[in-house]
Amino acid sequence: MTDLLKLSDEELVEGFVSGKQKCFDTLVERHKQKVFSYIFLMVRNQELAEDIFQDAFLKVHRTLMKGKYSESGRFASWVMRISHNLIIDHFRRQKHFPMVYNEDHSRDIFNHTKFSESTIEDRLVQEEVLKDVAELVELLPDNQKEVVKMRHYMGLSFKEISEETNVSINTALGRMRYALINLRKMMEERNISLSYT
Repeated sequence: MTDLLKLSDEELVEGFVSGKQKCFDTLVERHKQKVFSYIFLMVRNQELAEDIFQDAFLKVHRTLMKGKYSESGRFASWVMRISHNLIIDHFRRQKHFPMVYNEDHSRDIFNHTKFSESTIEDRLVQEEVLKDVAELVELLPDNQKEVVKMRHYMGLSFKEISEETNVSINTALGRMRYALINLRKMMEERNISLSYT
């Protein structure tokens, strides 16, 4: 029997579609760590992350069974996109958090030069700062939170963000701009600083 671990994602998909359940199990095993880690990073709740993870692979399973898979050569990206869409659906169900909008905005806090430091002490402090920032991101209005997570956690371009969210690139850029303004304001209110030397 063929060693399933040596097969490509596409070969496993074909095997599963032709009736070999173990091919699907191998796909889940191959991608579960990356997919679950991403979901957990986004929702920051173990139980919710597990639910979304299961929903994602149930959707993958159903789509493959219906013969509607058309992402040849991009299985991993496809699974991540399904997971991402389920996360977006979850966030859209959450209540909006009222924010004050202003023009007091200087630079992108996610691209601070101190994040390139490499000492152990700096990395520990950096992790704490990023944790603080991640908690503040959760307080943003849904449309701003969505853009921040897609841009800085998923690494999507603004063109990709505009396509995923069905808005213009300018709207996506505007949401990011307001998100950064709001994050800066909240950081000042809480005395959170990105400068830690």
